[in-house]
Amino acid sequence: MSRTVLSGHVPSPDAERVVDLGDLGGWRPRLVASDLDGTLLSSAGEVTPRTRAALEACWDAGIPVVGVTGRGPRLLDSVRTALGGRGVAVLAQGGFVVDLERDEVLRTVGLPRDRATAVIERIEEVAGDLVLAVEDAAEQAEAHGPLRVQHGFDWPYPEPAHLLPRHQVLPTGAVLKVFLRSPGLGQDELLALARSVVDPADAEVTHAGLGFIEVLPPGVTKATGLAVALDRHAVGFGDVLVFGDMPNDLPMIGAVTAAGGRAVAVANAHPAVRAAAGGITSGHDADGVARYLEAVLAGV
Repeated sequence: MSRTVLSGHVPSPDAERVVDLGDLGGWRPRLVASDLDGTLLSSAGEVTPRTRAALEACWDAGIPVVGVTGRGPRLLDSVRTALGGRGVAVLAQGGFVVDLERDEVLRTVGLPRDRATAVIERIEEVAGDLVLAVEDAAEQAEAHGPLRVQHGFDWPYPEPAHLLPRHQVLPTGAVLKVFLRSPGLGQDELLALARSVVDPADAEVTHAGLGFIEVLPPGVTKATGLAVALDRHAVGFGDVLVFGDMPNDLPMIGAVTAAGGRAVAVANAHPAVRAAAGGITSGHDADGVARYLEAVLAGV
């Protein structure tokens, strides 16, 4: 299935921007890793024919493709469709990793309820009252169940959800992640406040450009999730070509860049991602990932 455009969401004016890539040299990756929404997928949440052809060309050249997304396991079918059912997929910002071809879960990490509660309270002390939504670790791993959403959260996707009062949103067991929305603060401001009070030893915090922040188990990032996929393919970070657009992509961009690999931001990327990546390609509505892959494959 595909995802529809966010309700009330206005695509970035750079989503259709075309970038002249110039000479990319003869470097050849051993693996391609890409964020999905806002990067590999169009604004309609689809893989275009041109992008599909580029992904298949990578596989034909012996270069596996890994999708690295914030989407939770409840959206595994949509991730499988986007990736053509091939290779390894990293979901939930790195907290859920699955071999699509073998239907084998390689990683699932939960945040205990008491720790999640403590982190939420800490953030609310500096940010004021927040509205919650939760990925239930037990439900997601076993049944891909609906999201648990507090009344008033305004979840942006037309997906099934349990609408609940605040005191019932957190399940009794562990959570895969918590979404926090502020009625008065933007996502960048809320993330900065959260990071000022949350110790990474207690939880990771990030955002994916959807108007809210995410609280994840400690050590769960797209970098650590991608590492699981790389182990599966016996590839190091230095041989990876990675694409991204939002702050949740920064850990894997940093890991790839530090190891000597190549990181590329789409034209519509968050300023922090454009600053961290070594290259830029066209916007996601101009087949930016496909254009870059075509140039890389043509240059070797």
